[in-house]
Amino acid sequence: MVKAEQHKHWIASDGRVGFEGSPSALFPYWSFTKTAIAICALRLADQGTVELDAPLPGWQFTLRQLLQHTAGLPDYYALPDYRRDVSQGKPPWAVDDLLERSLAQGMLFAPGEGWTYSNVGYLLARKHIEKRAGQSLAALVRRFISEPLALESLGLATTQADFEKLHWDEASLYHPGWVYHGCLTGTAEDAAGMLQGLMAGELLGRERLEEMLATHPVGGAIPGRPFTECGYGLGLMSGRAGAAGRMIGHSGGGPFAVNAVYHFPDRPVPVTVACFTAGPDEGVPEHAVARIALSF
Repeated sequence: MVKAEQHKHWIASDGRVGFEGSPSALFPYWSFTKTAIAICALRLADQGTVELDAPLPGWQFTLRQLLQHTAGLPDYYALPDYRRDVSQGKPPWAVDDLLERSLAQGMLFAPGEGWTYSNVGYLLARKHIEKRAGQSLAALVRRFISEPLALESLGLATTQADFEKLHWDEASLYHPGWVYHGCLTGTAEDAAGMLQGLMAGELLGRERLEEMLATHPVGGAIPGRPFTECGYGLGLMSGRAGAAGRMIGHSGGGPFAVNAVYHFPDRPVPVTVACFTAGPDEGVPEHAVARIALSF
């Protein structure tokens, strides 16, 4: 049976911290991993290892467009066979097979001419930065995020055995290889710590952080979710949540759990909040973090 409780951790700019639920439980970060990929890409751009605005070899889109979902790529979740095989507990497809099936759907628009969420884009971004850096995503995350912020629980899941360590029993039935751009795992505290460290300027310089926060408008309110305005930066969902003001971070979800990790810079005391819970509705943890933010 899926445990339905919520696990939260918050870090306020005045030094206050707090949590609800288990402080030591490990959770899948799902698409919050995209934020980590973007951080690594920007650090590598600082070093001249990658270029954000040059077309990737063999493609017409750039790394920046991949990170902001403006490359025009389709998403593999749209494939019925993908959803079927995940639900049946089958092993992940080979990466080349996944790409062939996904790209057969065709480009949705010319690069830079629209916006659509694409996990395929983040898979290609991961492959590009790994190749250019000569290091795995796991090594890049340790180098650029875990070690600078001392986030000891943070890890990249690659096997079902990795998922067996997570809080929910259902995790043992899922292979993290189905998340093709990679799935970080860790505590709620370290999820909040990663985003707080980013927003506090501990991972990127001011100009690079401003690039990451530059938002492509996506739309207005979403039914059942706290957003009253939506946009996307580089690996960051960036919108507004009514009285809570700007809400910058990322949500994530998989077959058995959802999460929301957001920073609220407009509160009288800016605060970063992470929430992990069971179920399919990302609006649940998003509303939870917004409620906590309103108390600061």
